[in-house]
Amino acid sequence: MAASDDPVSEAGQPLLLEAEAVRRAIGRLAREIGERNRRTEKLALIGIVRRGAALAARLAALLTEKQDRPVELGTLDISSYRDDGRAGGPEERRLLGRDIRFSLDGATVVLVDDVVHTGRTVRAALDALSDLGRPQAVQLAVLVDRGERELPIKPDYVGHNLTVERRRKVQVRLREIDGFDGVAAIETARSTPGRGTPADSSR
Repeated sequence: MAASDDPVSEAGQPLLLEAEAVRRAIGRLAREIGERNRRTEKLALIGIVRRGAALAARLAALLTEKQDRPVELGTLDISSYRDDGRAGGPEERRLLGRDIRFSLDGATVVLVDDVVHTGRTVRAALDALSDLGRPQAVQLAVLVDRGERELPIKPDYVGHNLTVERRRKVQVRLREIDGFDGVAAIETARSTPGRGTPADSSR
């Protein structure tokens, strides 16, 4: 399928990464995670809902297939809220839910998300993990790092580093959710008074 015909580009935005590039990036992430954690006794992948969870499931399947070892898999649901309760207040992140059916104590946890930007989502996920157990180590894997961090968050594993204009949002599409794989940079709508910032604009 040509990039110009892909659903992610309906607004005229060309794909930055097409399906094959996404597939290769995920394979590379799985290899790097496996190599670094070859001697890790208890490895757990925890994906941030929604697309981070889909990525974590793919990575866990690849690790199990290539290394023939058990990999625990869980999810965290982090959502934005305005901590002052009013429109226009500073955007923060909080834990809405989780599906982690194993102990984190002593585990090496790889936190997985589709895009890291400001670092606020990752910070909220790290706070949630600290409340749920005492992992031996926490690592971060992302498909796309677009930089422009507001917090001192640095991924351990990166599929692609992308530089885009600040007015654009990096949008990841995955076949489990969207029916196809791809990454684009789309124009973000201007904030409407009372509605806050566009979703996912400050991950």
